[in-house]
Amino acid sequence: MTYQCLKGHESTESDFCSECGVKILGIPEQAFVVNIIPSTVLETCPACSAPREPNSGDFCEICGYNFVTGVHGELPVGEAEGGIPSPQSPAPQSPIVWEVIVTIDPSLRNLESPEAPINQPPVIFRLEKDSNLIGRRSEIRGIHPEVPLDFDDAVSRRHALLNCQADGTLTLRDIDSANGTKLNGVELTPMLDTQLQDGDEFTLGHWTRITVKAVG
Repeated sequence: MTYQCLKGHESTESDFCSECGVKILGIPEQAFVVNIIPSTVLETCPACSAPREPNSGDFCEICGYNFVTGVHGELPVGEAEGGIPSPQSPAPQSPIVWEVIVTIDPSLRNLESPEAPINQPPVIFRLEKDSNLIGRRSEIRGIHPEVPLDFDDAVSRRHALLNCQADGTLTLRDIDSANGTKLNGVELTPMLDTQLQDGDEFTLGHWTRITVKAVG
């Protein structure tokens, strides 16, 4: 199945156009007809690689990167549009380092999912950047996630962000992925930062489980 972006390209991805990177609605191309918009030279966010139109504001709409100051993740926690502030917990003592442990959990598989990979050991990623992208790699579109989940095709190219805050806390943001993200079994509201605690688990894709661990 292919999808049509607002520039008239036929995309194999339902979230961002596989040709030009523009965000699309995820509706099969045969379902609607759109007018082709004149080509615009897009800029790329240096934090999450999301495309943006020039002069569209100081902040990246996906990850909150400030194009003026160069600071990552400045969207206020709990204040994304339509969101409800998350309960605030005491900030962990600094310094602190965060890791995520990626495992395959066949129990997460639904009837439409392929069989889960077998004999795949857990993979540990240390979060070394302020903003860490979770998703699948795309050489053509220049997407290189800090937490790559190439083995699960139900994960979006740009699925979610793990943002290390200045006070040592860690937040999770689903960046309007195609299939969503669940934290401790609860579906996250897209574009809303949620503070994570040591031991929290979130799931995405067909059968991917990620456990958060504070080390230091």
